[in-house]
Amino acid sequence: MQAITYRRRGTSDVLTLTEIADPTPGPGEVRVRIHVSGVNPTDWKQRIDSRPLGMPYQIPNQDGAGVIDEVGAGVDPGRVGQRVWIYFAAWFRAGGTAAELVVVPEGQAVPLPDAASMDLGASLGIPALTAHRLLFADGPLDTSRPILVTAGAGAVGHMAIQLAKHHGATVITTVSSETKAAIAATAGPDYIVNYREEGLVDAIRSSAPDGLGRIIDVAPGTNAMVNIAVLAPGGTIATYADDVPLPVLPHVRVNAVVRFVLVYTMGDVALRAAIDGVTEGVERGLVTLPLHRFPLERTADAHDAVEQGAVGKVVVDVSAG
Repeated sequence: MQAITYRRRGTSDVLTLTEIADPTPGPGEVRVRIHVSGVNPTDWKQRIDSRPLGMPYQIPNQDGAGVIDEVGAGVDPGRVGQRVWIYFAAWFRAGGTAAELVVVPEGQAVPLPDAASMDLGASLGIPALTAHRLLFADGPLDTSRPILVTAGAGAVGHMAIQLAKHHGATVITTVSSETKAAIAATAGPDYIVNYREEGLVDAIRSSAPDGLGRIIDVAPGTNAMVNIAVLAPGGTIATYADDVPLPVLPHVRVNAVVRFVLVYTMGDVALRAAIDGVTEGVERGLVTLPLHRFPLERTADAHDAVEQGAVGKVVVDVSAG
């Protein structure tokens, strides 16, 4: 099969299109013929990590979508031909989704409804699972109070808005431009605020006069004082990022709960709940961001686009179907 591999860590120049042997699924595994591979910040960060590679080569990209074409022992043969979305493909494994075929444990190949596109399937994985955990790690949403999702034009924010709306929440989101506002609007938030304009706190407060119950934040340190000004006492700030140190005392004064999320280590129970929640969201019509498409041989360019902050979702077309 054709695959993108790297044999040492480094810049995107280490990514090479190669021919390698087709993988074979072992017990409890499935083999998926990849149609679309999703690219996330975690993929280029994994590539430049300073730790030893620990294997002869690595195929990048955690997320993707395709069709199961072979199953290992103990897996229902009826799964052959099933459309699926994939997560964690390259997590402590050599085989990522930037390849014509990938083998994963069968639970990491989640059924994708016929009505959902392969593009959507490849856009789920890390962003959607993260978004679900940020929203529901501390129980059901309190729909009596609005929630704030920062970076509504980003992959995680876009998914968080949609999942929150599916559960009846009033959602405010922040963006930095009219272009990003138009993208965020496709997720269906109730209010969109440009955080670069004056009066950010007042604009949020006008939509949530009694304070926010939950904030999903991409930059909790940078946004700390704004968050504290608009959070209801005892509210939650949930984040998946580490930007600058978080000031503790101001958060103490409003009895804030600060929730940190990393999908890779959130545990099996939380992961199963997130998969179920995302699956429900797909069935209810989740949509993806505008797409930036690259062919398999240009995976390095796809990684560069994500690293440089491309607005929208970056995907790699691997095979037709």
